[in-house]
Amino acid sequence: MRIGIDVLGLGELDRLQARPWFRRYTYATDELALADGFGRERAREFLAGRFAAKEAVLKVLGTGCRGGLLPRHICVTRGARSGPLVRLTGAAQRRAAEIGLSDLTVSIAHKGEYVVAVALGHGDHETASRTGDAGATARTVLEEIALRESVRGGRSE
Repeated sequence: MRIGIDVLGLGELDRLQARPWFRRYTYATDELALADGFGRERAREFLAGRFAAKEAVLKVLGTGCRGGLLPRHICVTRGARSGPLVRLTGAAQRRAAEIGLSDLTVSIAHKGEYVVAVALGHGDHETASRTGDAGATARTVLEEIALRESVRGGRSE
């Protein structure tokens, strides 16, 4: 399992969006089409969530924006129940294959002028990702934490 997290202040995104090239570079066509259907404030919030989710996914991929990977290669759209879905293309899709990543789950939360996104990446061998069971995923994370703590055991840091 791989975990990525990002926290973004909306003012930071406002400054980035003032650059004429930023939207084309950062967002997939599907994301921009969804945002264009919202009012100004909702579109701002929506795009901020997508930006934070992309940053979290980049951390799961372990690359940042290099090797030809662009933020728009990570498309965060809506699922049937309005939850975020991640679709990888181009270099992001190739990187996921390289590291054996078969499933990505993203959660996005907004609080005032901040947005946070968490991305979980799973490989084919991990049963929690195949079942889609959030409880199993949480148990897996807790088990990994407990294992790491038991390995550290008596060592002081």
